[in-house]
Amino acid sequence: MPYFFMEINSQNKLPIKIKKLHPEAILPSYAHDGDAGMDIYSASDVILWPNEPTAVPTGLAIELPKGYVALIWDKSGLALKEGIKTMAGVGDSNYRGEYKIVLLNTTNQYYYIKKGQKIAQILIQPVMRAEIQEVQELSDTSRGVGNFGSTGLTKK
Repeated sequence: MPYFFMEINSQNKLPIKIKKLHPEAILPSYAHDGDAGMDIYSASDVILWPNEPTAVPTGLAIELPKGYVALIWDKSGLALKEGIKTMAGVGDSNYRGEYKIVLLNTTNQYYYIKKGQKIAQILIQPVMRAEIQEVQELSDTSRGVGNFGSTGLTKK
């Protein structure tokens, strides 16, 4: 059965419902016209210890239309300058709990997240549901079973 995709409104925008679970939570927002991802913010002060994943609260619950997903991605500046990476970044349309952003500090020093700080970006995208078909053989391709590094690191 195909997934239903919601119609976008007249401004070419998909309506997303967001509930503040904490009064001071900050709604996600696009920094620039044309951005794919909305900035998402920490709802509390958190210390990220070296090499330890930490769930950082946003104070928000999000209702996505059926057929859509919220994908959580790094803030590029935070990743490059501070070594902070996102993990576990799928928000399904049927989830109604608080969005917590799992962050990993890849450095050997602690990093302090301040309440209200941008911690990640959220992209809303349509989802295709797969129909699994078990088979005995797969079709041939030019790559075949070539695995990691099979194309090399430089252009040939």
